[in-house]
Amino acid sequence: MNVVFLQGRLSSDPVLRELSSGSRLLSLEVTTSTDAGSANVPVAWFDPPALPDWGAGVDVVVRGVVKRRFYRGPSGTQSRTEVVAAEVCEVSKRRQAQRLLERTVNALGAS
Repeated sequence: MNVVFLQGRLSSDPVLRELSSGSRLLSLEVTTSTDAGSANVPVAWFDPPALPDWGAGVDVVVRGVVKRRFYRGPSGTQSRTEVVAAEVCEVSKRRQAQRLLERTVNALGAS
């Protein structure tokens, strides 16, 4: 099963890109706490429903899956392992964050 629930702080401002397919990609770098210190996790959110006004330092929660994505870069085909988000919200929006967690738990129970 591939289910991710991630909570952390944006380590940089989100970056929005228009892809050649017409889709929009919002790239996030989320820093999480671990027993060994911290980890930076790349998050890709395709076609977010609205553009958030978040900046570096905002605490977020993410529901998604881990994927290895292949794309064409300047030096040829490249790959990136990242969390592909289904939903992202600010931690401060407690009801929305709670529903996001509930959907994650429900996805675990459905398997």
